[in-house]
Amino acid sequence: MKLTAFTAAAAVLCGGAAVAQQQITVNIGSSHPEQNIWVYAMKNTFQPEVNRILEEGGNEYQVNWVESYAGTLYKFTDTREAVMDGIVDVGMVGTVWEGANMPLQNVTYFTPFATEDHRMIIEIFDDLSENLPELKNSWAENGMVHLSSLITDSYDIYATFPVSSMEDLQNRKLNAPGTSANWLRETGATPVDGALTTYYTNIQTGVTEGTLSFASGILPTRVYEVAPELTRVGIGSMYFGGIAANQSFFEGLPAPVQNAMREAAQATSIAHGDYVADLAARAIDEMQEAGLTIHELPEEEKEAWVNGLPNIVEPWLEQTGEAGEVVLKAYFDALRERGAEPLRAWDEGL
Repeated sequence: MKLTAFTAAAAVLCGGAAVAQQQITVNIGSSHPEQNIWVYAMKNTFQPEVNRILEEGGNEYQVNWVESYAGTLYKFTDTREAVMDGIVDVGMVGTVWEGANMPLQNVTYFTPFATEDHRMIIEIFDDLSENLPELKNSWAENGMVHLSSLITDSYDIYATFPVSSMEDLQNRKLNAPGTSANWLRETGATPVDGALTTYYTNIQTGVTEGTLSFASGILPTRVYEVAPELTRVGIGSMYFGGIAANQSFFEGLPAPVQNAMREAAQATSIAHGDYVADLAARAIDEMQEAGLTIHELPEEEKEAWVNGLPNIVEPWLEQTGEAGEVVLKAYFDALRERGAEPLRAWDEGL
């Protein structure tokens, strides 16, 4: 953190006395571009909100933002290290890629069919990341302070074929990267690893016949051109990670700047939820206009899917131990308190 006094010409008058304004340099960055759902609100809400709050609070401090978006400093595999090691002071952290270092944050990926309400996921994890010691301490142990939650809209099936029953998944190959491969266990489908950047070519060349993904990611990658059948399954929205600050940097900030960042983070969470909702809805409309056909998996088939899955949360609980049990219970308690009705009680027995 660089803290410097403005010249007397830039002094702020306060109670008749000249008080030098202090300028703070904040390096902010991400592995993804500004248009990405996990970055958009950082640039368009978090930064301007911090500026506004500080200005309205007396203008004693001003932030000089140094932006390194779109992977100019680090790639998606290094988001944790970038913030933890101070390569940036504030950044997007994809905990979904940190199963070994931050497994507790990946609870949603081991408990599918919980809720499609991405705003609810944001609200829950903003709360738990601040008030549940197991999650808050996990960020601290990695040298970071969680500011705002990042999520996906709900996962469905984009494929070359529609799905009206579980039989339609037999012997099909679907891109399902990382933990999401668990969602296809005992369904008859074969998961194939991949990423948004590889789905189009995978499907076009026959490596796979579709993918598990979300509308806001499918539209910009144009995967719908080779996978024109969308079956709404409602696997659910997922907690992806967070906007976080380097802990040493954050703790060294003046209290008004810390408070401004925390307040701005709350506005960022709201803006992130709104942007994802808007983009997902717009994506569906645009993809339909381009030829996408939408199907709904019948409720009885969806129940057969989720109830036919093995206990996929068990290995995660074995990895995370008592802390994992606390996080899982807190997450499902929070879902039910907000009116969600998970299709499977993954927390049963805790």
